[in-house]
Amino acid sequence: MNKNFSPLNWTKKQQIIGGAVAIVLIGGVTTGIVNHTNHQAKERKIEALKNKKIKLCKARAEKAKQLEKSNEADSKKLLDIAEKTPTDKNIKLAEDSILKVKNAEVKKAFDNQVVGIKNRVKLETEAKTAVSNYQKDAMNQDKYKIAQQAVNKLTSSYSKGLKDTLNKQLATSKKQADDATKAQQAKSASDSKTKVTNTNKEQSDSTENAINNSNNANTVTDSQSTVNNDVASGSNSYGGGSQNNYSQSGSNTSQNNTNSGSSNQGQGNSGQNNSNSNTNTGGNGSNSNNNSSNGENSSQPSHVTKYLAWVSVDGVRTYTQLCNSVAEANSWTYGILHSQEIINLSFDHTIGNGLDNV
Repeated sequence: MNKNFSPLNWTKKQQIIGGAVAIVLIGGVTTGIVNHTNHQAKERKIEALKNKKIKLCKARAEKAKQLEKSNEADSKKLLDIAEKTPTDKNIKLAEDSILKVKNAEVKKAFDNQVVGIKNRVKLETEAKTAVSNYQKDAMNQDKYKIAQQAVNKLTSSYSKGLKDTLNKQLATSKKQADDATKAQQAKSASDSKTKVTNTNKEQSDSTENAINNSNNANTVTDSQSTVNNDVASGSNSYGGGSQNNYSQSGSNTSQNNTNSGSSNQGQGNSGQNNSNSNTNTGGNGSNSNNNSSNGENSSQPSHVTKYLAWVSVDGVRTYTQLCNSVAEANSWTYGILHSQEIINLSFDHTIGNGLDNV
């Protein structure tokens, strides 16, 4: 080893320079170490900030996720309420809650559910209206078909209760209409039979009256013959020609007084016939009176049948209506039976109805 490079052999000047160099070298090393330390501290700070940011983002994401779940839960809850009770208010609350949902797929599903609720409400309203229209006109088969089709469209499980109720109302009204139709047909058949019977009776009475009139006419003719014979016999009882002439003259005089203006006044036989006619005037009059009596009976108006329709509550006839026909009575009865008042009463009372001839 060269002695010149050993610090122990250095001169003072060399030692001073060497010391300075050493200081510089030590300072440089120290500065390098400090700079390295500072760089590491800065990197650690940056890393810490980065981690904090990541943590903050995760916290925000978790919070947003929880909020989304809460919003979805609220929407689902409000949709369930709207399904069970589909009022305008409940549907509006559900729609407003869906606006807060951010998940596109979930939001679309909720929107479709709202559309389904609105469509179901529309079908239920149409079914109620159709059934009500049929109840007011239960004899109309077209309205029955329309109501039946409207009720069959209620396929939602939420509409099951309403569908069962409407089907029962349809069945009740249909049965009442069928029973009324059968009763009306039976009544028409009975009326037709009664009309035929009355017609036959009238024809029989007419024939009997004709026979009686004919018999009365024959009786009058017989009586007239008897009178003629009596007169003739009386005229011949005098035996004398002049008495006979007197009797004939008296007969003619009587005829002249009774039937003035007769074209056959001058003939004795005509006078006798006229006298006989006068003799039978009472009989004819009586017969005429009998005929007049018969005619009077036939001219009287026949009895017009009225129909008393009634509806009872617990056996008491609360509603009554006098009608001119069965159809009018049935129409009135169904109007009462299907009124809201009777429908309400039917839940707690026994409702009955009927039809009486007046």
